[in-house]
Amino acid sequence: MLPGAVKKYLAAVLLLILALYCPISPHAAGSGLSENATTLVEFDIPAQPLADALNLYSESAGVAILVDRELTNARRSASLKGRFSVREALGVLLSGTGLMAIYSHEDAFTLRRAEVSNSTHSSAQPLKRSKGGGSYASVVQVALEKALCSSAVTRPGSYRIAFQLWIGPHGEVQHSRLLSSSGDIRRDDHLVNVLRVLRVPQAPPTSLSQPLTILVLPEAEDSGIDCQRFEGIS
Repeated sequence: MLPGAVKKYLAAVLLLILALYCPISPHAAGSGLSENATTLVEFDIPAQPLADALNLYSESAGVAILVDRELTNARRSASLKGRFSVREALGVLLSGTGLMAIYSHEDAFTLRRAEVSNSTHSSAQPLKRSKGGGSYASVVQVALEKALCSSAVTRPGSYRIAFQLWIGPHGEVQHSRLLSSSGDIRRDDHLVNVLRVLRVPQAPPTSLSQPLTILVLPEAEDSGIDCQRFEGIS
């Protein structure tokens, strides 16, 4: 085999290896997030196995994905419908998965298990921290009850579900993950959306171990949630 032919052969093998480990959408070539970070893209991706949803996202957004299949296994995506920037869309898609995106390049990212960011660079004012873990648990419970009771779909009493929350330094829920299904895919999707915008009106104590694991029980199993006290409260 001629030296030139050897070089071409090795180059082809290398390209094949890269394609296997870092699949790139045909639309990704020549476009980077630096150019379209604020450009709105139309998405219509229903809730489904996360690996499949990420492939559809990659095709729509023109973003390369490098993912450990162990991370996406048994996880479902949130639904993504509407016009979003590519980064905002990815955040919505990952809601409820317990995963976060780490950008390795302007037009490529990988995933890892969620962590709470302690950054204080925010327009929101820091909230007063609670002094005890028990009292903070009560604050979280009230915030959750009010949020879940606000919709007939997520109103507790008829379903059981477990989920985890990562609460940031200003009381905002930075990440969430459903640990089980409520038995209704539509309700699960609504729960993910509720948790995504949930804000606890008190910052977590620095000693708090995260994520917090929450179990919502059916009324017959004494969930302890009384939605009637929130009626008429916006």
